[in-house]
Amino acid sequence: MARRGWRLGVTAAVAVLAAICASGPQPPGAVTSVSDLGPLPADRYAYTPQDYQRAQRASALLVRQCMAGRGHPDFPLDPRYPSDPVVATAVATDYGALDLGTARRWGYGWDPAKPLAPRPKGRRMTSAEYADWPDCNAEADQRLMRGIDLERDWLYASSRAIEVAEAVKRDPRLRAAWDAWSRCVAEQGFTRYPDPAAAYADDAWQRGSDGNTRHTRRERDTAVADVICKRRHHTVELWHAVRARKQAADIARHRDRYTAGLRALGTYRANIAEVLRKLG
Repeated sequence: MARRGWRLGVTAAVAVLAAICASGPQPPGAVTSVSDLGPLPADRYAYTPQDYQRAQRASALLVRQCMAGRGHPDFPLDPRYPSDPVVATAVATDYGALDLGTARRWGYGWDPAKPLAPRPKGRRMTSAEYADWPDCNAEADQRLMRGIDLERDWLYASSRAIEVAEAVKRDPRLRAAWDAWSRCVAEQGFTRYPDPAAAYADDAWQRGSDGNTRHTRRERDTAVADVICKRRHHTVELWHAVRARKQAADIARHRDRYTAGLRALGTYRANIAEVLRKLG
């Protein structure tokens, strides 16, 4: 990351923060979260956070049943590993920083008192339990995936997402929007990033093993300028619109495959519901 403009950046950041105080914390209509933007065409074909939560519960019940059959009758639903693994987590919205209050306080990170990946609530597995756990976990996965062609249909929309994202990046309207955002950030004395994802991922923020940043003054000031420039140039709204167009076009070109993927997702949800009904 370039170090030029540090003094200018601090001065500009003071002006930015002064403007925030004058204009209020969140202007009417400001995009502060992805939910403000509305759904995208590919969303209905995608695995959701609710799917994940239900799948975790169903899998835990199946694993516990399997472990009981292997001589571990009191196996916990949410066990800890025998030794805690190092988990790297770096989470952002698809559009980078959006919320001004979060940017002002935590930069490109988050409140360390509120970890994004909660620790398991159950006791640690014993060594004997841990020896049997992988097989039971694999059996649970097979049960939840029953009736699904994993090679062809499972999460087809996700398999297309990379190619669609590349098409989005090449869109001239979005390139122009990113360029306007980039100039805006640079004019306030900060690094001229090629796009918001580069600002979020800057190595200068020194993310730890949990993905959180150090919340330095420069990081926080950069994030504030980032959000303000997005709002000034409606970067996120245009970005979202381009994604919607590209996704809709891809779905139209591959409708049969998307439809098959949606059926597979429906089968998966039905499998989860059956397990929860029987064991939950």
